[in-house]
Amino acid sequence: MSFPGYSIITPPGAEDRANVEFYQVVADCQTRIAQRLGANLFAVVPPKSFHLTLADLIWDSAYREASLDPEFDDKLQQCIGEIFDRIQPMLSSPKSPQWQLSGLVVMPRAIAVTLNPSNEAAYDRIIALRRAVYQSSSLMQLGIDQQYNLTAHVTLGYFGTSADPLDGQELAQFLDDCAIAAKTAAPPFSVTRAELRKFTDMTQYHREPDFPVLSL
Repeated sequence: MSFPGYSIITPPGAEDRANVEFYQVVADCQTRIAQRLGANLFAVVPPKSFHLTLADLIWDSAYREASLDPEFDDKLQQCIGEIFDRIQPMLSSPKSPQWQLSGLVVMPRAIAVTLNPSNEAAYDRIIALRRAVYQSSSLMQLGIDQQYNLTAHVTLGYFGTSADPLDGQELAQFLDDCAIAAKTAAPPFSVTRAELRKFTDMTQYHREPDFPVLSL
């Protein structure tokens, strides 16, 4: 299903060499859940596209409408590039922010692993990035503003439908067990880069060589 737009994310799993072990733990957790729920009820996200969303920008109908302007993509990319250039000196550090896998969250349409910052500095750097993005008058003029607060997570899969009844209590215990196992096994998650990515759906995140990148 087409769902186009732009977002600022960490490099997808297939490209994120800093977090290979972390994503393997996440993939193992995803496999357990997928086997328990079945393909009809739980559509998995390809592990190669696992990522942490740092700032949502624009998507679906809002993007379709905005992109009626043939220059919209170029304007958006330029704005993000200017923001990254402006804040890069404030965020440069010899050590990248680290986050810890803290559990699982069941959302209305998806299941995800959640992340907590290892320290206040890690949290503050991501908030500084989001503040610079969402307070940009240039982006506001393009119709982009903050839609969600930061809930750091990596989506494992999306809910479908199933005719089979579910035992809610048993399922909750199963997910608790999955969360504990993943939390115990996962190494810290390093946030090394923020990248502007264009997506066509929730599994394909593309970037051109000249898309803006921010080192964290």
